[in-house]
Amino acid sequence: MREDKITNRIVIKRDGKKVNFDGTKIAIAIKKGFDSIEGKYNEDDINLIYNQVIAQIMKMDKDRIKIEEIQDLIEIELRNNGYIDVCKSFAEYRENRAQSREIFFEEKRKHKFLKALEKLGLKTKESAEAVIENRNAMQTMEAYGKTVSGEFATSYLIKKKFSEYHENGDIHINKLEYYPMGTTESVQINVEKLFDDGFSTENSMMREPQTIMSYAMLTIIAIAGVQKDQSGEQGIPAFDYYMAPGVLKTFKKEFRQTIYDILEYTDYDKFIAINGIEREIEKLNTIDFNIENFYKFTRDAEELKRMFRIVYSKALEKTNKETYQAMEAFVHDLNSLCNNNLVTINIGTDTSAEGRMVIKNLLLAIEEGVGNNKEAVSPIISFKVKKGINFEPNTPNYDLLKIACDLVLKDKNITFAMLDSQANSEFYKEGDFGTEIAYLEDGTRIADNFVDKDKEQVAERGVLSSTTINLPRIALKHKNNIEAFWGELDQKIEMVKDQLIERFEIQGSKKVFNFPLLMKEMIWIDSEKLKSDDKVKKPLKQGIMKIEFTGLNECLIVLTGHNHAQSKKSQELGIQIVSRIREKADEYSRKYNLNFVVSGDSSYDTAKEFMEFDRVIFGKIEDVTDKDAYTVSFELPEECETQEKIKVESEYHEITNGGHMTEIKSKNVYGTLKKVSESEIGYVKIINVAN
Repeated sequence: MREDKITNRIVIKRDGKKVNFDGTKIAIAIKKGFDSIEGKYNEDDINLIYNQVIAQIMKMDKDRIKIEEIQDLIEIELRNNGYIDVCKSFAEYRENRAQSREIFFEEKRKHKFLKALEKLGLKTKESAEAVIENRNAMQTMEAYGKTVSGEFATSYLIKKKFSEYHENGDIHINKLEYYPMGTTESVQINVEKLFDDGFSTENSMMREPQTIMSYAMLTIIAIAGVQKDQSGEQGIPAFDYYMAPGVLKTFKKEFRQTIYDILEYTDYDKFIAINGIEREIEKLNTIDFNIENFYKFTRDAEELKRMFRIVYSKALEKTNKETYQAMEAFVHDLNSLCNNNLVTINIGTDTSAEGRMVIKNLLLAIEEGVGNNKEAVSPIISFKVKKGINFEPNTPNYDLLKIACDLVLKDKNITFAMLDSQANSEFYKEGDFGTEIAYLEDGTRIADNFVDKDKEQVAERGVLSSTTINLPRIALKHKNNIEAFWGELDQKIEMVKDQLIERFEIQGSKKVFNFPLLMKEMIWIDSEKLKSDDKVKKPLKQGIMKIEFTGLNECLIVLTGHNHAQSKKSQELGIQIVSRIREKADEYSRKYNLNFVVSGDSSYDTAKEFMEFDRVIFGKIEDVTDKDAYTVSFELPEECETQEKIKVESEYHEITNGGHMTEIKSKNVYGTLKKVSESEIGYVKIINVAN
């Protein structure tokens, strides 16, 4: 890089503070100027001005330069090269920033500004109890907007080095705008617990549901409530198991009512002991039973036996219809009422007649869509694949897996969790569905618990926060010095750890009343031990903090000339890089008694943002910065052959205990799943290419 020759120069900031020259900041300032003019310019224009500004600085015969001088040079080069509109926008931005500093950084006004924000974001118990201030975290967020909240966070909450690395594209602090609220990112909701005990919302008390429709609607209410308390995605880890009791209750109601309807129009009641039948119905623990159990109430009358057979058939038919209607309403309402964040529903392993009815009808409702030829954006279905349960043709839920595979070919939102992979199977306890690994749509996986090994569970836990490291940036800076690469990688991991802890301290300082449903209604593990005015730090320790990375593919190309599918050496280095992050995460977990995990970031937006930053700084580099975005996480390019992709990427699934996803394009979904099952891939998204 040309600016290597001027890195010894000192930049004098407006407050007189002296810092080392950093060409990255100049590149980003220029990029922001061009980005303010939508759709007219590209990276070539940015690079032109950047290189000319650097050239002008190199010509200066001085070892110190003021920040205003650099900005003046940017305006001069923009004008000289005909970018008048960009120059005007950049100049106006400078003027507005100067005015902002005058307004907000005069001490009295600064203090007033901060206090106003603190009153909104850092509310006291007294204000929470007042009607006008009775907002949950998400409503408070809306009160002053994501932009102001993000600025407040970067200016006053986050250490300066963290915010600078974020703004420069070295790291990406996810959900930055929610920093002041202390919200968590996600949670896997145990709705079974809510159903058993009932729960309160802001305005009412929800009693134990008695039909499959009320089970579905209360689940919607729970998800909507938690969305107000969080900044990210919600999941239901065992939806089929949780909904199954609602199917049984509905069947009992229909079975009982159908008997009453028949008795109303016949004189059979003279021959039947209705109280005995009622007691027999209450004893039912499944809808799959032998109707001959009720023949003892018939006095061997064939007509009464026939009546019971008809009642059973009709009750099953009505229950199935009501279950479909409940799942249909669930899908529609989820897309209408809970559209702030995606919701992932994990299903597939409940082999009971009730659970199977839930799975099948939910998949049928997903297939139907939400009307007017619109697809359901939410929920994402994570279908749990397990040998002996649904994977082989002779297993109980194989037919349901095939339906899920067929829906992939119809471009529905279906993913697959491979429960038999080594990383996922180690947590499973035979017969305990609560130990089955469940995923969120982006591949987030909650399992490890270094804080309390007895609570290594999926439900009632979630992600506290996550921050992503830009791996290609480190490689581009040190492509000829592998030792320097390792040194900066360690430094970035350490810094992300510090930033996650800083955020955790903000989160932990919040109180139970700040999160009306998540904590007050005991959705989060161990929150039942707290009072309304208690801080939430102790239960939050059961959650996970994700050290994420992206762009491993481009990182390896820079360092070795090949990606991890093209070279054994590159694959070995890739494994070493991700293992280094995992080792550090495990070390931090032991040292701080917190759950640090490593995860591949599957966000295209983050990969695109990193790419745009780096293309400005380093220019267009073949197979690295000459495309729309870096390849996310540890993934290989999509054109990679399926078997090779599975073989190479599976090794990373074993290391990334906080989340992973392999994306494969295929027109043979089940055949692809068979190939995946022979590897250690934990979570896979198969994209239809049949059309």
